[in-house]
Amino acid sequence: MTPILYTFRRCPYAMRARLAIDASAVSVELREILLRDKPTAMLEASPKGTVPVLVVNDQVIDESFDIMLWALAQNDPEGWLRHRNDALIGECDGTFKVALDAYKYGQGDVSEPRETAAEFLRKLDVILSEQSWLGGDSCALTDMAIVTFVRQYAHVDQDWFYAQPWPHLIRWLDDFKASDRFARIMQKYPRWLPGQPAITFPEAA
Repeated sequence: MTPILYTFRRCPYAMRARLAIDASAVSVELREILLRDKPTAMLEASPKGTVPVLVVNDQVIDESFDIMLWALAQNDPEGWLRHRNDALIGECDGTFKVALDAYKYGQGDVSEPRETAAEFLRKLDVILSEQSWLGGDSCALTDMAIVTFVRQYAHVDQDWFYAQPWPHLIRWLDDFKASDRFARIMQKYPRWLPGQPAITFPEAA
């Protein structure tokens, strides 16, 4: 049975899951949902109601990083698993994401959470000043587990972001945004409804 992926196009967690699935070339049935009207089948599989959710036979994986690891365990042709910096990914998913949410969704003066999150970005800029990717000379798991959240931060106030002295981080983000892979995982799909023809992701070349 083809694994089923419930996803929402703009969610950075769902985006990184799709990135790893695309890199693995493992086919899934993609089901694009609306967050305001979540399908019963998804909620039955994962009652917490967040995306992404991957259903593999009787197994349900509803954490995005775990979905990345599942996909790459099936097939890792680009060697993404060669570089997995759990400390850096954990900082992204923890301190940085908390500050990012306060910056993006906060009311009034959000300079404090913006600055808290910026501390992490400065660290990334230093790493990227010495190598092209967080994983070294090629894209790897660490990069793709983090980059969708950096993109979300940048898009809160793009004028401010691009005015910051983070040339290496900005180059890294812009290279990702210009990539064919990013274009593939951001393709728009119709909302999934029961009975509709299945959508295979990634699409066959």
